[in-house]
Amino acid sequence: MLDGHIDSYYAASANRQLSFPKLEGDLDVDVCIIGGGYTGLSSAIHLAQRGYSVALLEAERVGWGASGRNGGHCSTGQRADQDELEDMLGMDHARQLYSLGLEAVDLVCELINQFDIDCDLKSGDLHVASKQSHVDDLKEYGEKLVREYQQDVTFYDRKELEQLTSSRRYHAGLYSPSGRHLHPLNYALGLAAAADKLGVKIFENTRALKYQDGGKVAVSSEYGEVRADYLVLGCNGYLENLAPKAAGQIMPINNYVLATEPLPDDVASALISNDACMSDTFFVINYWKLSGDNRLLFGGGESYTKRFPSDMKSFVRKYMLRTYPELENTRIDYAWGGTLAITLNRMPAFGKLGPNVFYAHGYSGHGVPIATLAGKLIGEAVSGTAERFDIMASVPTPRFPGGTLLRWPGLVAGMAWYAMLDRL
Repeated sequence: MLDGHIDSYYAASANRQLSFPKLEGDLDVDVCIIGGGYTGLSSAIHLAQRGYSVALLEAERVGWGASGRNGGHCSTGQRADQDELEDMLGMDHARQLYSLGLEAVDLVCELINQFDIDCDLKSGDLHVASKQSHVDDLKEYGEKLVREYQQDVTFYDRKELEQLTSSRRYHAGLYSPSGRHLHPLNYALGLAAAADKLGVKIFENTRALKYQDGGKVAVSSEYGEVRADYLVLGCNGYLENLAPKAAGQIMPINNYVLATEPLPDDVASALISNDACMSDTFFVINYWKLSGDNRLLFGGGESYTKRFPSDMKSFVRKYMLRTYPELENTRIDYAWGGTLAITLNRMPAFGKLGPNVFYAHGYSGHGVPIATLAGKLIGEAVSGTAERFDIMASVPTPRFPGGTLLRWPGLVAGMAWYAMLDRL
């Protein structure tokens, strides 16, 4: 088990034991990064490759948050569908966003290859229709991606879908061979090792308490201060009061994943015959995949307080059995929860808080590729080429009604409504 991480399948199967010191004393660098997840680690790598001196502060351990606990899906495009983006932003902007979404997946693969990161990288993404009423929309969207975005996607009707999965819960599927999936914590640890090798000064167990900006940025912690020309906030669901202006754009929620015992080859291939990652069209989404050692990793259920369910195995297992009732007698070896950040329109929030403070967060379950891309775009923007960062930053990000204080009751009411619609 990886020291300092929650008890999860990912921590139990981590293939690196990294350890970085606390910050002690004061430090001057070009760029200070707060947050040791994908946003912060990717920013650190890309800035270091551009010649900047970089310090990264992580309150816990690198990959401790959502970057080390998520479902490991790395899907193409953006979290919002292109239809929504075209209506919201117009065709040109929507196309730019889709192109960046494709680049994000390619970037994940490039970093894995460049830094030889062993993280069970696999190909294929299958999105399945939860209701008969969803089938036509799924088919039409696939046709749109082929016709207008020249994407290689395949629609499967119900009978064809039965050849890909033993689940009989779903009515159709849309398959993208360009999607990827991976072991998220080993990916994060690989990024941290790469950043360290590039000379990034990484400090763990060093919580940033506040920052002051002006001509320079000063970031205070219990153990010392980092002074820098630029600051990058990569805290996502753990931003809290560090930057209230940005925090109002996001809502932290909890999501849960289980890992079964390793499955026999015939059982695993029946569940997902092509070893793709899978997700459904419910608003409160279920998502699943096979691990490198043939476990089913199944994510399902959400909660909206800081408390996790007392029995997470049972909490997630009921969602798994709705999809795969044949796993009734399968042992559940691990179950864990994590905090991510969502936005009202499910698009990530990129922006600046002053001329030298950058942030990106609110990935809404699409963080493996887009948070990785965020680091590359932040590196470009710090270097003075902000056009591509601005493509993301110019997407409107409505603030939650009531700000950080009163957003929770409204979210709970809204999610309860959509959860009810899922059941109808």
